[in-house]
Formats: sequence, C-alpha cells, structure tokens
Amino acid sequence: MQLPLDPDQRTDILRRMQASLIERFGRIVRPPAKRRAPEWVLVHGVIGARAKTRVSNESTDGLLAEFGSWEAVAAQPVDLLEARLQRQTFPGQSAHRLKDCLQAIIAKRGAVDLSHLAAMETPEAMQWLEQLPGVARKISAGVMNASLFDRRAMVIDGHHRRIMQRMGIVPAKADTARTYDALMPIVPGEWNAADMDEHHLLLKKLGQTHCRPRAPDCGGCPVRQDCATGRGG
Repeated sequence: MQLPLDPDQRTDILRRMQASLIERFGRIVRPPAKRRAPEWVLVHGVIGARAKTRVSNESTDGLLAEFGSWEAVAAQPVDLLEARLQRQTFPGQSAHRLKDCLQAIIAKRGAVDLSHLAAMETPEAMQWLEQLPGVARKISAGVMNASLFDRRAMVIDGHHRRIMQRMGIVPAKADTARTYDALMPIVPGEWNAADMDEHHLLLKKLGQTHCRPRAPDCGGCPVRQDCATGRGG
C-alpha cells in the first residue's frame, strides 16, 4: 500500500517520527568520541553482515590491535582472517570480502587511506566507495555519516528499509539504494549528520521492538498514526 504523499508531507512525517521515537525510546546520540576513522568504519561494515554491532566493533578493534595496520591485515591469508573473525555471522565471507576490499584500496591509493574522500562531494565519495569489493550503499553511507567525515548521508539497514516500506514512504520492493535515493530528497533540511545518524539508530530500535520482520506489534507502535500498514491493521 502506497501513501499518496508529496515530498513536503513525507518530510513532515519524518519529523513526527523522530519526535515520537525519541519520546518512546529516548535520545540515541553517538558521542563525538565514538566517531572513528573512515577506514575503521569501512572495515566494520565489510565484516558486519547480520552481526551484532558490539561483535563487529570488537572484531574490528581486534584486527587493528593484533596486526597494527590495515595494510598488515590485507597481507594476511584468508584462512587466518577467517579464524580471527569467527564471532562474525559469516566469518568466511567476511574474511574474503575484507581482504579483497583492503587490497583494492591499496591498489588504488598505495595504502589503506580514505583521506582523499574529504575533498569530494558526498555522492561522488559514495560512488568511489561502491566500486570496492563488498561495499554497497549501506556501507558507503555509513563511512560518510558515522565516521569522522560526519556527512549528511542516511544509513539504511534492513530495519530502516522495512519500516519505510510498511509506512508507504518508499515502494514495497525498494532495495537499499532505491530507498536511499527516495529518502535523501525528503530528509528535513534542518537535520545535520548527527540527526540523520540518530534517526537511523531510532528506526533500528523500532525494528527490533515493534516493527519486526514477522508479527509486528502495530498496536503499540509509536508511529502508527503515520503508517499505511499500521492504520490498516
């Protein structure tokens, strides 16, 4: 079911959602000290498929602590990386993608160094990242938004995409890239990078509690009044 909304109305829905989710869950703000180097955020994304954030944090920190640099990580054999990533949901896949990604950056840049992206506009920087093995829209947006780059880019995971689909804000079968392209033009103009990061984290919380993949709790949902699925349930 698709709501017949113009961009202004959808922008107002996002504003109302933010207020309602903060009222329900409280503020979820990433402290400045928690912003990492873009290379760290990239590695975290590449190895983090379907893994808990805490586990991927520990794995990413562990790799850098053990080997000392991302160049040294790239030089390790895949089977050794897989052994170090056993806590990830897909350790073998994560190891292959990580090595391929880091080696591709070294081939392009001479080192695992993403500092050149600071001079690019956000869409151009994301396009550069998405040429790397294992990097799609969620990871490229994460590097731009959640790292020291601190850019206005909406990170969209499975929870976020599912909620936007159920609300009727994006098409029912929109993938991550299409969801991103639909949302970015309607994000409230006053939101900065931190607001967009908090929006993502709040929607993740909503997806884990009420708007679950199966058996969603529409009756208790704090944004039901603006949701096509919730109002129809």
